[in-house]
Amino acid sequence: MKKKIFLTLLGLVLLIGILGGIKALQISKMIKSSSQFVQPPEPVTTAQVTAGAWERILPAVGSLTAVQGVTVAAELPGKVVEISFTPGDVVREGDLLLRQDTSTEQAQLPGAEASLTLSDRNLSRAQALFADEMISRVDLDTAQANLRLAQSAVNNLRSQIAKKTIRAPFGGRLGIRLVNLGQVLREGDAIVSLQTLSPIFVDFQLPQQHLVHLQRGLPVRVTADGLPDRQMTGKITAINPQVNSTTRSIGVQATLQNPDELLHPGMYVSLEVVLPVLQDVLMIPATAVLYAPFGDSVFIVEEKQSDEGNKLLTLRQQFIRLGEKRGDFVSVISGLMAEETVVSTGVFKLRNGQTVVVSNSLAPEFELAPRPENN
Repeated sequence: MKKKIFLTLLGLVLLIGILGGIKALQISKMIKSSSQFVQPPEPVTTAQVTAGAWERILPAVGSLTAVQGVTVAAELPGKVVEISFTPGDVVREGDLLLRQDTSTEQAQLPGAEASLTLSDRNLSRAQALFADEMISRVDLDTAQANLRLAQSAVNNLRSQIAKKTIRAPFGGRLGIRLVNLGQVLREGDAIVSLQTLSPIFVDFQLPQQHLVHLQRGLPVRVTADGLPDRQMTGKITAINPQVNSTTRSIGVQATLQNPDELLHPGMYVSLEVVLPVLQDVLMIPATAVLYAPFGDSVFIVEEKQSDEGNKLLTLRQQFIRLGEKRGDFVSVISGLMAEETVVSTGVFKLRNGQTVVVSNSLAPEFELAPRPENN
């Protein structure tokens, strides 16, 4: 019985030893293979550092104002007896907008005109009598004064009638009607807004250091939040001669043509003043930059030879200084040279010295003025 137990234990020990040897052999093979393992190259997309010339622009924000814009109001008190306009219509200078009650003035006008006629005849008789030395100089002066007083009374009545016949002071588009038929207006009561929409002004501010670059006639490009697909162009027409002492900025005004009347006074717009001088830049796709708190960098693709003599593409991390960004590109102030090749996408997963293989079949197209489709 003891012999049987001994043989069983011996068999178990031998079995464990055999299994341990097999496992140790497997582990040694794995260690050896891992030490000889070479990571396959990482597929990357690339782009060349391109030299170009960008427009020099001064970005700003501004607000639109009408070249001519007023709220038409009543000059004299009176009841509204006729409204001759439709809200939203386009009117020309001199078009009738509204009439107030002028019945009192119209009733007084014939009497005033009769007095004027009588005064004129009295002056003619007085002049004839004065020539014959039949009346004194005082009588002649009195006749002349009476004529002027009669003429003044007629002119006053006609002026009141004209002021109560309200016409468009200039051409433009009317707004919402603010009065009703039969309403008694007081002096200064608003009737309707009248705005000239084409052309239209855009007022904006620029820092004082840009004053040396500003001049009348410089082109301006304007975009509005409500019109993302439209870009209006205009020119600078006025520059404020005084710098704001609080903000140290200069006021500028540009004039835009607005034939479709898409822009309205009071709108907020973004704009760019285009300077006549181009600036030379080196540009790369913005997605090629690895942004980090300690500095921005890119991965340059370089060709090297392996120990076996094969040509390999490896990465070298290069720190750079960035400039202005436009569209899909960003300018590089220092750190790169023209025609160098950099990784254009997926730089966050790369490391310095890594081997890569270029695969641009799915590389995105980079543009200075991208127009993304609304999908």
